[in-house]
Amino acid sequence: MTYHPKSDFISVMMERGYLADCTDYQGLDEALMTPGQSAYIGFDATATSLHVGSLIQIMMLRWFQKTGHKPITLMGGGTTKVGDPSFRADERPLLTDDQIDSNIAGIKKVFAAYIDYDTGAENSAMMLNNAEWLDDLNYLTFLRDIGRHFSVNRMLSFESVKSRLDREQSLSFLEFNYMILQAYDFLELNRRYGCVLQMGGSDQWGNIVNGIDLTRRVLDHEIYGLTSPLLTTSDGKKMGKSQNGAIWLNSDMLSPYEFWQFWRNTTDADVGRFLKLYTELPVDECNRLGALEGSEVNAAKVILANEVTALLHGRAAAEAAEATAREVFEKGGVGDDLPTLSLSSADLGDGISIVQLIVKSGLAKSGKDAKRLIAENGAKIDDKPLTDAGLMIDAAALASPIKLSAGKKRHALVQLDG
Repeated sequence: MTYHPKSDFISVMMERGYLADCTDYQGLDEALMTPGQSAYIGFDATATSLHVGSLIQIMMLRWFQKTGHKPITLMGGGTTKVGDPSFRADERPLLTDDQIDSNIAGIKKVFAAYIDYDTGAENSAMMLNNAEWLDDLNYLTFLRDIGRHFSVNRMLSFESVKSRLDREQSLSFLEFNYMILQAYDFLELNRRYGCVLQMGGSDQWGNIVNGIDLTRRVLDHEIYGLTSPLLTTSDGKKMGKSQNGAIWLNSDMLSPYEFWQFWRNTTDADVGRFLKLYTELPVDECNRLGALEGSEVNAAKVILANEVTALLHGRAAAEAAEATAREVFEKGGVGDDLPTLSLSSADLGDGISIVQLIVKSGLAKSGKDAKRLIAENGAKIDDKPLTDAGLMIDAAALASPIKLSAGKKRHALVQLDG
């Protein structure tokens, strides 16, 4: 793209690799020359924590604030009741109001680490919940005032819907309403707060365009949409998943050490790109670190892990994770921060199999996986090869904690309570 932006925000988005598409680069760029503009990203409450896949959007809101504007974090208390069908093969399970409220309470914890709310400054952020205007909509009034602006033909042409229908997978009428409700969110945010921009992943393009069209038709206001690329790692895997499942952002669902390890294990080819997207290091420094090769790239991975972890969990947690990793990997010792499985005497009984311990400690998903790990010489106990899948661990063996390892990079402690 040859467009040369004037606003700080668009400059950052382009330079650091956040931009996939925009409805009007020049119009948005000029609008953002005036400080204190508002933009939003919506987050549906489908779990009690967001995972790493949402971190690019959180960083976009952070940069929006750092460049002098007002980010709006929109909790999807209303839209979660419907479920976004975009690029999904099946309908999301319906959650109760209590489950949604509980999930929102969990998700909110993360944002305070990245965004400043209620500071009274011109760029003070807001956190809103779309249940505020969606819960009490009158169905007939909504159909007449809002529904008449939507063409079903056009809605069916959006890739997120079309791909589902092309595969002959059912799309319920409930889900089909989702894009109308998301469009209505943009209209309401523009009407109430003067919000001029919706951002999201590139899978949200159709939903964002609908909101822009609706707001122009109803209010005759000029607003914009901007999307980020849907990130995959260099080996083609979806960002945010690991061998053990989702990389959660809440510390009660994934320890800071395990979060740090995820970034430390980044593929060489992804280091420079991830430094630009997930840290605030200068772009030149990101490029320099990303270009390192051989053993030197490992130092860049530690910097990546430290910077990303410090933003989310604080600098002290990042330093503690690095210290633990150094102790585990370089000295073969046991770090204080290692994921720990604590067993009671009742759990232990007369003994527990090593296969069960490997599964319980999160180093394998199933007994079958654990046995395969042992058979392929990938398991260690206290840094010595573990070859006996029938080994039983009793209270005497746990007189002091034992360290289990899966491969070179994944470790856990097992200890007896009391």
